[in-house]
Amino acid sequence: MNQKFEALPFRPADILLPQGADMTKWAVVACDQFTSQPEYWQGVEETVGDAPSALRLILPEAKLNDPDVDGHIADINAAMQQYLDEGVFQAYPDALFYIERTQSDGRVRHGLIGMIDLEQYDFTPGSGALIRATEGTVLSRIPPRVRVRQNAPIELPHVMLLIDDPDRTVIEPLTAASGEMEELYDFDLQQGGGHLRGWKLTAEQMDAVADALTALCTPEAMERKYGLKDAAPLLFAVGDGNHSLATAKQCYENLKQVTPEDQWASLPARYALVEVVNNHDDALQFEPIHRVLFNVEPEQVLEAFKACYPGAHEGTGEGHAIAYTYAGRSGVITVPQPKMQLAVGTLQAFLDAYLQEHGGEVDYIHGDEVTDELGSKPGNIGFKLPAMGKEQLFKTVMADGVLPRKTFSMGHAQDKRYYVEARKIQ
Repeated sequence: MNQKFEALPFRPADILLPQGADMTKWAVVACDQFTSQPEYWQGVEETVGDAPSALRLILPEAKLNDPDVDGHIADINAAMQQYLDEGVFQAYPDALFYIERTQSDGRVRHGLIGMIDLEQYDFTPGSGALIRATEGTVLSRIPPRVRVRQNAPIELPHVMLLIDDPDRTVIEPLTAASGEMEELYDFDLQQGGGHLRGWKLTAEQMDAVADALTALCTPEAMERKYGLKDAAPLLFAVGDGNHSLATAKQCYENLKQVTPEDQWASLPARYALVEVVNNHDDALQFEPIHRVLFNVEPEQVLEAFKACYPGAHEGTGEGHAIAYTYAGRSGVITVPQPKMQLAVGTLQAFLDAYLQEHGGEVDYIHGDEVTDELGSKPGNIGFKLPAMGKEQLFKTVMADGVLPRKTFSMGHAQDKRYYVEARKIQ
């Protein structure tokens, strides 16, 4: 391994790519997208047909609670082994890939693909690890995902990690230098996913990446960006795929229980393939995720909300301003001098306590119009949250530990990461 990466949690990997495949049929979107739209996945099936495809190697989350889920998992593991045995993959040893993803809005997002050391990742709130979760991990979501991964011979990542690199020192220099690299693929993504191009970094470029990443997590960098010289450095924040990465961590921890400690470093499952994106990439957009409560008394909810936070009042003002809509009425409640960094934290803390005491249900909604429409129905109330500025992400994770669940979405569903690259994990 390149010596420069030894002290880093991110490093080159032995990356697998299909050779001679129709890449448009090969690549499919992250498994946790379009879970309520079976017609999307049916369209993927029709596009893929009998061609080699990542579709045969993943379990769409819409099928996670299927009665025959064990059969689906067995089929996936068998397809993985078949692809390996039949030489579908070409290996790129000790490599980093640079990619350019043209999104559905025409913007180009830039990424870097390699693997992380799961020993340096922790999803526990308040962790001081170099790689941290950005939102609370729901532990009940991990065991069914472990069943998918634990016997799989390979992994395909949809995890996206973010770096806070305002000076654009890590990924952006590769954009102008892609002509020096080996081109790997250049194709349209199916189902309106845009376009994808990929290149393999040279040895010199990998050295430069290692140097730039090392400089990002020095005490001087932490003080300059966050005013926190003595805080545990945060290098990578999980942007997408939080529960997938937590699953990889759990599978590795399970293996450690039955493996001598001196062999842990050689376990392929100790590492996980990821894409790294700069939080300052112009194509990366954060969108708010709103809340709608069902089977509640809206006016009672509002009175309880104001009682929960002394000084909270109707109308906009200094503090956290949260809009609401219910049966023919809309307004704003402002919570002054909030203890949380973000409005979503202020709202979610109240909602969790209220629903536990009074009952009702909550759903997490994308879009103002849908939130207003659902919130206006009898027995419902919708709360609309302001978008979180990207610049708040790292500072909030360092200050509050993790964000409240469903704080933000990184772009639209069709712009999520597509499965392309793979890596052996056994």
